Amino acid sequence: MPPLPASDGVVFVAGEASGDLLAAPVIDCLARRAPAVRSAGIAGDRMAAAGCEAWHHVRELSVRGYAEVLGELPRLLRLRRALQSRVLAGAYAGLVGVDAPDFNLALETAVRRRGVPTVHYVSPSIWAWRAGRIEAIRRAADRVLLVFPFEEAIYARAGIAATYVGHPLASQIPLHPDRRAARGRLGYHAEDLLICLMPGSRRAEIAGIAPAFFAAAALLLRRAPTARFLVPVADAGLRTLLQAHRDAAADVAGHIDLIDGRSHDCLEACDGVLVASGTATLEAALYKRPMVIAYRMPAVSAWIMRRIGGYLPWVGLPNILANEALVPELLQEKATPSALAAALEGVLEDAPGQALLAERFGAMHEALRRDTPSLAAEAIVHTINPARRGVRSRA
Repeated sequence: MPPLPASDGVVFVAGEASGDLLAAPVIDCLARRAPAVRSAGIAGDRMAAAGCEAWHHVRELSVRGYAEVLGELPRLLRLRRALQSRVLAGAYAGLVGVDAPDFNLALETAVRRRGVPTVHYVSPSIWAWRAGRIEAIRRAADRVLLVFPFEEAIYARAGIAATYVGHPLASQIPLHPDRRAARGRLGYHAEDLLICLMPGSRRAEIAGIAPAFFAAAALLLRRAPTARFLVPVADAGLRTLLQAHRDAAADVAGHIDLIDGRSHDCLEACDGVLVASGTATLEAALYKRPMVIAYRMPAVSAWIMRRIGGYLPWVGLPNILANEALVPELLQEKATPSALAAALEGVLEDAPGQALLAERFGAMHEALRRDTPSLAAEAIVHTINPARRGVRSRA
């Protein structure tokens, strides 16, 4: 790996919990290989623990949906302008935008025009919708780091420099999960029926889908009175909100356990998952767990997305990667408690289907398994190496 000068740093900008998870191992790898090079930017707890100086926390960018963004837009624009000024004023070798394309692509474009090399880590889902965004990526990024293998052909056709680095979760999650050991770590018995409820990592997501998840849990409890429902709490700031939704579900509240920061233990321990669309669907697949994917957003946001249109009939990453409907998806008005409960009960009772699903998820796991931190760190350094960049404009 070519060196970076000690006076330079790398700015990372993550916009949510999944970006924090993606960036932290890369920051750690850079810190070990080039300890004099500092990392700073918008970071989550994992990134900060890896050595990234947090100018702001990722939760400040964790806004999803068109209707929700409109209310936060003035604040987000101020934050982006301040961040742009800080990057251009400092001695930074480059900028790495981690996912969050609605925020990061414009930031990357602005600093790239002033001579700061840029890397975008995680391709926007141009393969699912908004294919026109490829031109915005061309303007924004000197290189894109891809986490899914099928994306390589898309970027090759577009003539945009890109590197497939694999998905870091595929290396962090064991190929052969140990359900019994995970239950022991969490304090549950081997014979317990455990269902993991994952209503998202943003407040708006939780407000939209958690009531339906907890109501579905109440219906499932009638059929399986000894079941326990595990709810991983992605961020300490979300605990109060989740607890309020749990307490409102009086019939099942005593069977719902909020578990701080141990989503992987919960997934490894459980028998099945009810999960909001997002990175957590991939995590559930890598743990080889049967699942039902659901999502709700405000009606205005859903209407805008439908008007824009999509190119794939699925929103869940397991289905997108398989290019078929491996697991059920219930979206918007279809995500009713009765439909969610019936769908999850169906997959839990289908033993042959679970075996086939585990086999397919195993193949998916192998395809995504790479030394992602090293590959990503090397691609970042090669892209922003001072020998390859021109003199930064200060005009």
